[in-house]
Amino acid sequence: MLCASEAPQAPVVSRKSGNLFEKRLIEAYISEHGTDPVNGEDLSVDDLVELKTARVVRPRPPTLTSIPSLLSVFQNEWDALVLETYQMKQQLAQTRQELSTALYQHDAAVRVIARVTKERDEARDTLSKLSISGNGTANGSDGDAMQVDAQTLPEAIAAKVDAIQQKLSSTRRKRAVPKDWATPEKIEAFDVTGSIPTSHRNSKILSVNDTKELAIIAGPKGTADICDLAEQQIAQSLKCSGTATDGLWWNDRPVIATSTGTIEIFKGDAQVAKIRAHAGSATAIALHPCGDLLGSVGVDKSFALHDLTSFKVVLQVFTDSEFTTCKFHPDGHLFAVGAASGQIQVFDVKTGANMANFDGAGSVQTLSFSENGTWLASAMKGQTTISIWDLRKSAELKVHDIGNPITNIVWDYTGQFLAAAGPGSVTVLHYAKSSKSWSEPFRKAIAASAVEWGAQAQSIVVLGTDGTVSTLGGE
Repeated sequence: MLCASEAPQAPVVSRKSGNLFEKRLIEAYISEHGTDPVNGEDLSVDDLVELKTARVVRPRPPTLTSIPSLLSVFQNEWDALVLETYQMKQQLAQTRQELSTALYQHDAAVRVIARVTKERDEARDTLSKLSISGNGTANGSDGDAMQVDAQTLPEAIAAKVDAIQQKLSSTRRKRAVPKDWATPEKIEAFDVTGSIPTSHRNSKILSVNDTKELAIIAGPKGTADICDLAEQQIAQSLKCSGTATDGLWWNDRPVIATSTGTIEIFKGDAQVAKIRAHAGSATAIALHPCGDLLGSVGVDKSFALHDLTSFKVVLQVFTDSEFTTCKFHPDGHLFAVGAASGQIQVFDVKTGANMANFDGAGSVQTLSFSENGTWLASAMKGQTTISIWDLRKSAELKVHDIGNPITNIVWDYTGQFLAAAGPGSVTVLHYAKSSKSWSEPFRKAIAASAVEWGAQAQSIVVLGTDGTVSTLGGE
């Protein structure tokens, strides 16, 4: 047998000689010689017949056939096991030491962070309470000074607030929808009718003037553009002293809030006034219905009211939260502010007293009062839902899920339509007072960051994330 002195693992038999061979060995022999190793006859692989046998158990090596050899093997195994255990204990001790060092460093880092955070909060609190003496001026030569006259509005301004509230609230309930106002069917057919490219990519600042002919677009580069919506072109550019954070129209004058804490007022292309009320960025501004009072909020955890006839701060209230947005009630007696903490706070304009709070999840992105005088719409940063709050009940009335993050919302003059802008679409919600039901007459896939209503709600002005100002309307 050609079996390498061992029992064959794959036995085969030669048809020529009848001898038993190990398959791998005989195949190697045939490939080299081509004959049967026993009788020398010609032999091929096809002449081999495989035998089916049970698996052969190989005998133990000679070293394991006696008690002394077994004891030697066991001793070697024991020595290897003890050595492995010793090495594992060494690794465990080293790992424990590394873990102890890491925990000590983590604890030290946590303490340093806590101390630095405390010092930062103390510095912010101290900074927010700093007052800068001086008066604002109308020519901008020294108009960045701040002076707080009182903790309540002066009597003359308070009387003006009362008068405008009585005037507007008395006619609000009886006010009919204007004859030429847009209908849901009209809005449903809206499409892009014009566009103006600008350089303000990712800007969220858009404001249309009272005539609905001009729009302010401002961006992070410290510049702002005035767009002529009728001519579909940029009519004018303005230079701000810092990154623009918000903008609006005061009659025919652009008003820009900046990251330096100043509020800058322009006439033509010239800056005519600069007001400072915040230690840090002024994050949002809003114009009172009377037209002579400007509200602002900032990261210094305060909101301020500015008299635009004297360019002075007439009321400033500090709180415990940084503010991100603000809006006046349509009647002018309430001032709503949104906080980075997610809380919406409503204050009395005359006294600065807190009148109501609404809690949300996340940082408040945008606010808008309905012209019905009882509803407030809000959206949180990065969220897809719009909350409708009832001011009379101090409760959430309705939640609308738009399906994509919302950056800006705004009611129309009649309180029927609520437009929402986001990177996924521009959406219009409609509330039918007769049936007390909501519908969605319009949705268009435009990557938008801000939205405003055009004249008679016959159009919508949209600021795209790419900086393009588009007008949506019917034929």
